[in-house]
Amino acid sequence: MVSIDGAYVDGTFGRGGHSTRILDALSPLGTLLALDQDPAAAEAAQNLSEQDARFRFQACNFRSLNEHVAPASLQGVLLDLGVSSPQLDDPERGFSFSADGPLDMRMNPAAGQSAQTWLATADQDELAQVLKDLGEERFAKRIASAIVKSRAEAPITRTCQLAEIISAANPRWEAYKHPATRSFQAIRLFVNSELEALKSVLASAVEALAPSGRLVVISFHSLEDRIVKRFIRQATRGIQLPPGVPVQFEARGVSLKQIGSAVKPTDDEVAQNPRARSAIMRIAERI
Repeated sequence: MVSIDGAYVDGTFGRGGHSTRILDALSPLGTLLALDQDPAAAEAAQNLSEQDARFRFQACNFRSLNEHVAPASLQGVLLDLGVSSPQLDDPERGFSFSADGPLDMRMNPAAGQSAQTWLATADQDELAQVLKDLGEERFAKRIASAIVKSRAEAPITRTCQLAEIISAANPRWEAYKHPATRSFQAIRLFVNSELEALKSVLASAVEALAPSGRLVVISFHSLEDRIVKRFIRQATRGIQLPPGVPVQFEARGVSLKQIGSAVKPTDDEVAQNPRARSAIMRIAERI
């Protein structure tokens, strides 16, 4: 493998899988900054920091990228979106409907309101709108009504309790998909303001990339991928001007060029990691 120089950012450290692979490819002159708001990720990053001087970690949401890097200073930014497997597999984090745990769902359990708090206070219309917009849930109104009715009888505090309420309110289950899947996705996205953070970090990443630097984003559902796809498309087109307007190329606001088409996992990759089946990777290069 050819070693590469330069500065890179892993915007979603998780437990260090991607960071470790990036460090394997870096030369002694290369550097890697990893970001993550999860306190458990910070603990894992501490070990890597002690082992490799090229690596440093910042505990923060990746929307704060531009606070930690200089403009036009990076050769690459990687974003692996959504909830990580360690978060999903820990019932105490409250992300999973298949294992009972406290209804939390925060990426950083020390910041913001938990899913339990929001579900206890949001009105029915707000609940329905979030489920519809962020979960693309067809039965959002029915589920929101069921949540409001259930919480009036007893507080909703556990993941399996919520999953049962949603399942009972869902009249038509999708094949091979738990009926609470879309609702849990919507609540998690809302509690963590994930789509807003994504829009913010995409803009920050373009500012931080040096010419020829690359942005790599891995999405796991359509809402995320749609934002990434549209952002790259807009950045590659720039400002659309009428034909014949005497404006230089640089003045049109074109900042990226797309590299290839969307990349999806192979059958072998899905066999090794079933959770990768919905992954979509998009790559763009700074002009």
